[in-house]
Amino acid sequence: MSGRPRSVDVERRNGISLWRQIADRIRLGIANGTLGGDGRLPPEVELAALYGVNRHTVRTAIAALMQEGLLRAEQGRGTFVAKRKKLSFPISSRTRFSAGLQGQVSARRSRLLTHRVEKAPARVSDALGLPAGAEVIRLETLSEADNFPLTRSTAWFDAERFSGFAEAFAELGSITLSYRRYGIEDYLRRSTVISARHADVDDLEDLRLAPGAIVLVAVAINVDLDGRPIQFAETRFAADRVELSIAIDDVVP
Repeated sequence: MSGRPRSVDVERRNGISLWRQIADRIRLGIANGTLGGDGRLPPEVELAALYGVNRHTVRTAIAALMQEGLLRAEQGRGTFVAKRKKLSFPISSRTRFSAGLQGQVSARRSRLLTHRVEKAPARVSDALGLPAGAEVIRLETLSEADNFPLTRSTAWFDAERFSGFAEAFAELGSITLSYRRYGIEDYLRRSTVISARHADVDDLEDLRLAPGAIVLVAVAINVDLDGRPIQFAETRFAADRVELSIAIDDVVP
């Protein structure tokens, strides 16, 4: 297998199914160019030898990646890397979903999945500057680009200050437009912390991902122009569809 990565051992006792580990390695290989550089995935027998597993395990991993949209099969020709350009989503002091994708997609929309009023978990009350146990509105939302799911977000808002916010968002489909009903014409991103993890059950379903898929996670705090926190949010991006672009010179005072 000249030009391909050397044999890689999988961890057989780490609690993660072998096929998921293989799917992750294939995904990583495609991302870094060590697999599928010519657009075609190596045959199953070569991948099985590379990762030290049987062909059935490789076949299961490939099937999951095909469901995820990363791979496609052509009868009689083999398995190919699906050509899908990643969207670039900017993270800056004025991060907005619709503005961030402008010029990259023809249609964008965000919709409300569920909402409820709950006692703020400690990390939420800390982020929003609220007393321990204060009531907050929790929104679960899904954002789509060209009718394809791109992000799933959980956001919290002060229930006293933003009473009725879920109904406003359900009507307007925009956090920015909803804020205007509360006299907030502009707001800033105070902080964003980015990490990566495997998608959970809800993210798999709503983002149409295969088990083992990776999501980028952005945990953010937004503030009004007086510096008062107005939103704490955790947004999950399908990692194979989006790249996050950080504006390092765009600093909130």
